[in-house]
Amino acid sequence: MKTCLVIDDSPALRTVARRILEELQFAVSEAEDGMAGLRACRENMPDLVFLDWNMPHMKGVEFVKGLRGQQYGDHPRILFCTTEHDKNEIANAIAAGANEFVMKPYDRTQIRAKLAMLAA
Repeated sequence: MKTCLVIDDSPALRTVARRILEELQFAVSEAEDGMAGLRACRENMPDLVFLDWNMPHMKGVEFVKGLRGQQYGDHPRILFCTTEHDKNEIANAIAAGANEFVMKPYDRTQIRAKLAMLAA
């Protein structure tokens, strides 16, 4: 079974993401911020990281750079979640090492489509 780490400072959004990803046959773990996410990745590198972009303590872009710098940090696909519609923000995320993005509020259809793109 593929693994996914959901990183979001909102417990409610982590729960929504967890339910959707478990329906898609992922074994899901959670982290409340980027620092906790990096620790979790050092312990057990996931196949997918479902990442909130705007969090306290460590922004999503900082997490991506930190993850990509770890041993095996190039392995996980990173699907970042944002409310930003700014093309420059999205370009910066992709340049930092994110693979794809979804806009909040997200839903099952949107996530399935993005995961299919990542698998192609």
